[in-house]
Amino acid sequence: MNHIILIGFMGAGKTTLGRRLARALRLTFTDTDDRIVARVGMSVTAIFDQYGEEYFRELETEMLQELLEEKERCVVSVGGGLPMREENQVYLKRLGRVVYLRAGVQTLMGRLGRDKSRPMLKGGDLRSKIEELMAIRQDTYEKTADLIIDTDGKGFERLILEISEKIS
Repeated sequence: MNHIILIGFMGAGKTTLGRRLARALRLTFTDTDDRIVARVGMSVTAIFDQYGEEYFRELETEMLQELLEEKERCVVSVGGGLPMREENQVYLKRLGRVVYLRAGVQTLMGRLGRDKSRPMLKGGDLRSKIEELMAIRQDTYEKTADLIIDTDGKGFERLILEISEKIS
């Protein structure tokens, strides 16, 4: 497969940038969380609340397996926790080029400060939650990525140009 897969922490811009990148490259866009919500008929938060994180992670893996069967090249945005499963790392590599959108804690706090829809950030101090999860996830993101793009202080046009130049 030759998809472009965007990974990174929640709030890094995977979905928003992914849509714009797909448009710029004349590709379709898909978001694994959106696919899961459509299939289950519940929000991500509701899935976490009713069935738990492990069930949601199983659904993410199923979405990757389905994407392997799709022939049309697209830009794919995945949930922030999806790369943490080893099997998913293998699927991501098989799907295409993996781009890690890296954002700093301050940037993420600005983007996630009012967002109450993120189950992994519920309760407690936002900065502490972000720092804690980033400490767990960052090495995996970097190891899984074919390309790392720092997003802090950059507009969409610049990010699209950077990615386009490096993945063509």
